[in-house]
Amino acid sequence: MEKWSQWIYEVLGIGHSYQYKIIATIVVGLVIYILRRMLLHFILKGKEDVKAKYNWSKSISYVGYFLTMLVVIPIWITELESFGTFLGLLTAGLAVALKEPISNFFAWIFIISKKPFEMGDRIQIGNSEGDILDISFFQFTMLEIKNWVEADQSTGRIVHVPNGLIFTHPVYNYNQAMNYIWNEIPVMVTFESNWKKAKKILLEVEEKKLKPLVSNMRSEMRKGREKYYVHYTNFDPTVYTTIKKNGVMLTLRYLCHPKTRRTSEQAAIEEILEQFYKHDDIQFAYPTTRFFDASKE
Repeated sequence: MEKWSQWIYEVLGIGHSYQYKIIATIVVGLVIYILRRMLLHFILKGKEDVKAKYNWSKSISYVGYFLTMLVVIPIWITELESFGTFLGLLTAGLAVALKEPISNFFAWIFIISKKPFEMGDRIQIGNSEGDILDISFFQFTMLEIKNWVEADQSTGRIVHVPNGLIFTHPVYNYNQAMNYIWNEIPVMVTFESNWKKAKKILLEVEEKKLKPLVSNMRSEMRKGREKYYVHYTNFDPTVYTTIKKNGVMLTLRYLCHPKTRRTSEQAAIEEILEQFYKHDDIQFAYPTTRFFDASKE
């Protein structure tokens, strides 16, 4: 062993003390990696919940990183007078050179502790909007929605967002309050139409097509009240009536899951088209121009 150590010193110029530190670091890393893999295999065996598997994997990885740093750092700082000296020098250097990464790291601590969002949530931050795929030390990853797609559906692009952005931009979470959002479908009929009949049809469409989509809504509402005091006196589908310059606006308002907004809207609109087609006294309104000739009246 001493011969190998002497050979490394002569060929590579690495001192004996540094050889020990390198070997010790590699051994520590391998041991913790093996323990991590074994623990993950034991815990995740038989689990089908993707989110639970992700959370366990991330948590065990973070513990592994922490233990590795806890064991390795003292190996490499024996030349310094104290661990406090090391931390002082490290902090001073990093504060100047790595402002953004430090901000991102502390933002990661904020994310995993305060949980403004979790894996699988749909959020909007700045100009980015999508579903959370991963949360790491310096950035979180989203599957983008919208952009050139005219609905809350995926574009197929992956967006990597620095964690520190949560300190300077508001985070809009679609799932956190009650896992449902309000959606509205505006339907405009002409002034000559039987708007009362049209409104009745819309209410029937909501009862038939939209209300069954939120069967567990009440339990989700209770969760929202417990954490954020989200309180609604009425969360049944409804239709509001408004007069516009081109006709009577009937607006369907209903709750839906954030990831089914487009499909629920399509189901409702197709049913509305079929029902309105059966009634001659209901016509859709659209911008028109009418000319009045006083000489012919």
